[in-house]
Amino acid sequence: MAKIKKQPRPKAVTPKGFRDYFGEEVTQRSEMLRAIAGVYHHYGFEALESAAVETVEALGKFLPDVERPNAGVFAWQEVDENDPDSNKGDWMALRYDLTAPLARVYAQHRNDLPSPYRRYAMGPVWRNEKPGPGRYRQFYQCDADTVGTASMAADAEICMMLSDTLETVGIPRGDYLVRVNNRKVLDGVLDVIGVKDENQKAAVMRTIDKFDKVGGEGVAQLLTEGRLDASGAYIDGVGLVQDQVWPVISFLTAKGDDLLSTIANLRDAVGDSKIGAEGIGELEQIGDLMAAGGYGSDRIEIDPSIVRGLGYYTGPVYEAELTFEIFDDKGRKRQFGSVAGGGRYDDLVKRFTGQEVPATGMSIGVDRLLAALREKGRLSATPTGPVVVTVMDKARMADYQAMVAELRNAGIRAEVYLGNPKNFGNQLKYADKRNSPIAVIEGGDEKENGVIQIKDLILGAKIAESATLEEWKERPSQFEVPRGELVAKVREILESQG
Repeated sequence: MAKIKKQPRPKAVTPKGFRDYFGEEVTQRSEMLRAIAGVYHHYGFEALESAAVETVEALGKFLPDVERPNAGVFAWQEVDENDPDSNKGDWMALRYDLTAPLARVYAQHRNDLPSPYRRYAMGPVWRNEKPGPGRYRQFYQCDADTVGTASMAADAEICMMLSDTLETVGIPRGDYLVRVNNRKVLDGVLDVIGVKDENQKAAVMRTIDKFDKVGGEGVAQLLTEGRLDASGAYIDGVGLVQDQVWPVISFLTAKGDDLLSTIANLRDAVGDSKIGAEGIGELEQIGDLMAAGGYGSDRIEIDPSIVRGLGYYTGPVYEAELTFEIFDDKGRKRQFGSVAGGGRYDDLVKRFTGQEVPATGMSIGVDRLLAALREKGRLSATPTGPVVVTVMDKARMADYQAMVAELRNAGIRAEVYLGNPKNFGNQLKYADKRNSPIAVIEGGDEKENGVIQIKDLILGAKIAESATLEEWKERPSQFEVPRGELVAKVREILESQG
């Protein structure tokens, strides 16, 4: 009889480009998102949870035109129930971002929604791209958008809300800057220099988006013949002539000492372009609204060097940059950089309705913002765990469960030890691994005398680490109290721990 081949065990590895989030990270993210949601709600925005899956047709704006439409997204083809053997089923995909689902939701439910419609959304998105250091295929976004108004007040509000959000979560004023520009002004510059081909326009936009990395001279080289990058590789240029380059550099360096000088410089850059003049007028409106709201240039400023990469922006664009310095993995100083961005996209809903529906919004990179808060020391590295009720006698598990219930009913996070209770030392090791602040102990003698032992684990750890006991000798780390004082004593210790 042939020997049955043993099935190999599956490998316990995280899929490439994905990661696992444990308790501390999940808690920190949840708390930050709760704070952000509070700001959005304060501004009058309503929550929306759309499906994680959309049809590829709905996401088509973001996808290249390929035979199998899964480049950039995780996609699959549904089985056609009427013809299972055919290749006619709908293509579905995990959402690429939170903006495309909003466009579909608004187009589908617009008759039931208020206009304008203000919504915020938070959740994971998925991109089928090559992973790299700090670049994952699943990550969180946190968006806020206003659909149904062309008023520049909506764009100004998004920028003001972004500023308030950063300060609310713990980024102090002076450590961030929300920078605003307008794609119409750039379109005016392209109009002036005679760039009309869409592919060449896209190449110019990609190039000037590198301004903060290569500077004006580098952008000029890339717009013309090309340049050597830091690695020595030659990067081909866009092919513009020198006369076409000057207006672009003039546009990128138009930021003046104040709004008036910046606007004047932009007018020089766009010449008599109608679309450029329209964009400058919108920037002036936004600047006036910021000033009226009390948001100065220390928080939000007009900056022509900001050019968002996505092609669907049609007007104002904005980006939140963190300006404090950090050290990279090679010990070099650098600024933290961008954590959020967005802009006006008046054509996105039109794909579904055939009618132009103005919209504007922004997206916060949740993982980036969490990393920034860790850099600023605004997140606890070791969040407090639950109070642990230890088990001295398995036969009295009901007594221990009663203690846990009392603590929980009093609003105190608590759990009973569920492992093997034979080794009491292992129970304390477990509590230490859980970052528990307190352990509750009731053995047979305590039960008989109607008392319990309450151990302050945080103070005990400090005493163990201290070179001398002088500073702690007046503060015992373990207390014997009547059983009826369980909740009161636990609460007292927690308050002393801060």
